[in-house]
Amino acid sequence: MGQVLMRFPGGRQRALTLSYDDGVEQDVKLIEIMKAHGLKGTFNLNSGAYPPEGTVFEKGRIHRRLTREKMKGLYLENGMEVAVHGLTHPFLQELPPILCVQEVLKDRENLEEQFGCIVRGMAYPFGTYDDEVVEILKECGIAYARTVQSTRNFDLPRDWLRLPATCHHNDPELMALARRFTEPFHWTTAQLFYLWGHSYEFEERDNWKVIEEFAEFIGGREEIWYATNLEVYDYVQAWNRLIFSADGRQIFNPTAFELFYDDCGKTGSVEPGKVKVLEF
Repeated sequence: MGQVLMRFPGGRQRALTLSYDDGVEQDVKLIEIMKAHGLKGTFNLNSGAYPPEGTVFEKGRIHRRLTREKMKGLYLENGMEVAVHGLTHPFLQELPPILCVQEVLKDRENLEEQFGCIVRGMAYPFGTYDDEVVEILKECGIAYARTVQSTRNFDLPRDWLRLPATCHHNDPELMALARRFTEPFHWTTAQLFYLWGHSYEFEERDNWKVIEEFAEFIGGREEIWYATNLEVYDYVQAWNRLIFSADGRQIFNPTAFELFYDDCGKTGSVEPGKVKVLEF
């Protein structure tokens, strides 16, 4: 019997995604950098905290939220995902359940109306939550929710509603992790590099070079799948729905995705709605 393991689109073993919060003016420059190197990611927005159109921020202010109008054409049109970050960026676990529901569901509703898409992802405001909040997210149709925990590894998530990242972009090990991720390795499982942060931090610390160096180093590689958070989630969930025969020789793909696998070093795929018979 063979050993059939998940691979990302195109048979790739590695995927990379980014996650950035708050919907601030510095997102414009960050997206320019990401696009220049083929990176993709998710931007988590507080639709109840947009400043009025025409807002002029005082000199020296770093955290400058984008207005709704300034967001036009910025995110989805550049291949990014938008996701929930709480209507007003509260500590969700401190709210009465009904207000927690409103913070999540109203933000989701607003973003769906604003961007014309179905919004299913989220990042926890302040990174805080409890079990009750997680249950509320399920009821609100949230598929995944990012925490602020860093693993410094590339393991695929096991609990998508308590989703950790590989690291924050200010992690002193960022480039060491990037090099380890791109070096030849003998891992058998698929690997995910998940980077998170706030784009205003680059201006605050005057360190745009951090993300520029990272993007230049890790971008444009044929062996990496560059995806949004939701694209990674949906692909992994689809792969987990594959149906195997008792002897492991047949694979049925009931999903709408072409799903890739590694069979003892040989890459293959199963087309949507098809059965693949393995030879081993």
